[in-house]
Amino acid sequence: MATKVDKRFSVKTDVSVFKRLGRGNQENIARNHQGKTTVCKYWLEGRCNRNPCKFLHPQSAKLSSKQSKYSWKNPDLFKSENSPPIENAQRTVFQNKLNCGQNQSKNIPKTQQKLTKVNVGQSKSSPKIEEKKHKLCNHWVTDNCKKGEKCDDLHSWFCGNGLSMVARLEGHTKAVTGIALPSGSNKLYCGSKDKSLRVWDCSSGQCGVVLNFDDECGALVNEGPWIFVGLRDMIKAWNLNTQHELVIRGSGGQVNTITMFEDVLFAGMEDGTVLSWKCTSETSFSGAPTSLEGHTKSVLSLVVGAKRLFSGSADHTIRVWDTESLECVQVLNGHTGDVTAVLCWDHYLLSGSLDKKIKVWAATESGNIEEVYEHDVDDGVLAFCGMHDAEGKPILLCSCKDNSVCLYDLPSFVERGRVFSRMDVEAIQRGCEGLFFTGDATGLVSVWKLNGEPVNGKHEYIYSIS
Repeated sequence: MATKVDKRFSVKTDVSVFKRLGRGNQENIARNHQGKTTVCKYWLEGRCNRNPCKFLHPQSAKLSSKQSKYSWKNPDLFKSENSPPIENAQRTVFQNKLNCGQNQSKNIPKTQQKLTKVNVGQSKSSPKIEEKKHKLCNHWVTDNCKKGEKCDDLHSWFCGNGLSMVARLEGHTKAVTGIALPSGSNKLYCGSKDKSLRVWDCSSGQCGVVLNFDDECGALVNEGPWIFVGLRDMIKAWNLNTQHELVIRGSGGQVNTITMFEDVLFAGMEDGTVLSWKCTSETSFSGAPTSLEGHTKSVLSLVVGAKRLFSGSADHTIRVWDTESLECVQVLNGHTGDVTAVLCWDHYLLSGSLDKKIKVWAATESGNIEEVYEHDVDDGVLAFCGMHDAEGKPILLCSCKDNSVCLYDLPSFVERGRVFSRMDVEAIQRGCEGLFFTGDATGLVSVWKLNGEPVNGKHEYIYSIS
């Protein structure tokens, strides 16, 4: 696949408008391969009652995310060169899901079966469990529901145990497209299609800085000390350590997605290209980007794992690029809609699409990446985010076009909860201590708490993440 140097871009250095907030530290996730080799599927679902159990319970209860055997390889936190590659051996976790069939379904309480669209361990040929609909009452949203407790629809912004809303940050007037919380900082950055970036103080809940742009913000991410904002034909970057602002100009249309691996910055463009720049210092990137060509429509999502760059596109494909040679080494087909989200977890690649499917991919012994599992969702997928609960168990946050974000336990894909919004949630970001953030198409940023109670026993606009 062709790569070429694009000389239409230039880099301009200015004084940053941001105060120095401290350098974010990269996390290194330790993996435990000792002892038992087969993970207890019931422990992963949180319902193993055997003590001792002949299968592996990674570490123990109260396992921290830093010790979790199943670690997120999302490049915004995990970029170690020692990160394990995708391996065929770990496919057994999902294969066990597919092969155990209805034996597991008999052990699941009926109340839990109603909450899941596809039963745990259910293969594509086994019957589906009747689904309990999570429908938000539109009359309740507008304070006009007269049925009260007799209403069949939900009168809450969330459902599921251990979830609470902490704050609602209002200010943006159009869709929020990116949320970033730099490590060690008490500032929350939010970009929007209203052509602005807002910086919120996490202690007071107040917006202290508003930056206005000439174009819509298509993406906003935090990578190490950098804040990147994707605009039309432009990327703006702020180094929180050196207080420098960089402007990368050029053509390619709207910047839809941004990620960084080691010292290379990648941007997914509206015209279907992926552009890359080499970081030459704390204050500059290479002026001429390399263009990775192959997609026929807009690039909508990027992620790096096992020294591979994965790009999801509106052409329904995922391209796999070698991060050293920048050559396309494989094209993943299977989705029938725009691939809007890609995320690396442990030895797997997860992809979400407007075709209402989440696909799980893993490498074969030959090195090729193949689909190993598929999960149906209620509507088209818009965004992914990964986090851990208090016991270190992995959770996939998945927003869909039904104005909701589902929280799935992995690898079972059992739904543990759901949060709702007035319009589509296009941005999700995790925080610390069980916090996560959602930004919807109305411009509202909501702060949620996993496995915790609302601040001071009620919903408040002021919160602390210290």
